Amino acid sequence: MPAQPDFFHSVWTRPPRARGGQPSLSREQIVRAAIELLDAEGTAGLSMRRLGTRLDAGATSLYWHVANKEELLELAVDEVLGEIYVPEAGDAPWRVSVSTFANGVRATLLRHPWVIALLGTKPTLGPNAMRLGDRLIALLTDAGFTGWAMSHVSALIHGHAIGSATTQAAATSALRRADRPVSEYFQDIEPYLERVSADHPHYDQWRRSNPMDGVQPLKIWDDGFAFGLDRILDGLEHWLATAKQA
Repeated sequence: MPAQPDFFHSVWTRPPRARGGQPSLSREQIVRAAIELLDAEGTAGLSMRRLGTRLDAGATSLYWHVANKEELLELAVDEVLGEIYVPEAGDAPWRVSVSTFANGVRATLLRHPWVIALLGTKPTLGPNAMRLGDRLIALLTDAGFTGWAMSHVSALIHGHAIGSATTQAAATSALRRADRPVSEYFQDIEPYLERVSADHPHYDQWRRSNPMDGVQPLKIWDDGFAFGLDRILDGLEHWLATAKQA
């Protein structure tokens, strides 16, 4: 039988190591140090050698806990997922609870943007991921969702939060690399937009009615996410009401 693709190899499903001979450096220490490196430099900046240097530890201490960088990233992603709060079912109206969860997902990904590219590359089976899934199911069940509809609702909420965080993280990184205020960017592209305005009259009319002077990108991103989330919740609320009447 051919070897399984890496997607199916997970740090969470392999048998645990025997406890004997465990080094003094804990897995928690390793993961937290890895996250610090990832936050500063992304996945390209993380290597087992650099992590060992940061922890002033030999490779043996690291490899006792993880087989390779791939396993370490799995542990780091699950640690980050532990920062997301899911309200208990019944603590608040379901729309408020789902909104709290979605905002938490987006905020967490913006704090740790390297996670975005790793989502979906491995099954999320760690304890924090499983806790999130379990509590979200309880919340959505209490709201009235059942069956595969619940899975679709979860995917919809996750997709909106991840999409918003992906766009904002990419733009923020580009602006940081350019080391220029966003107002200068708008000034730079203005001559081009003027040149092509006749070819795009609808966009041009909207642009002139909504000038970019004084625009704060963070506010636009926050407002756009909130607007989209509210419309999603409006639709789900309507769907629930309709389904109950059927």
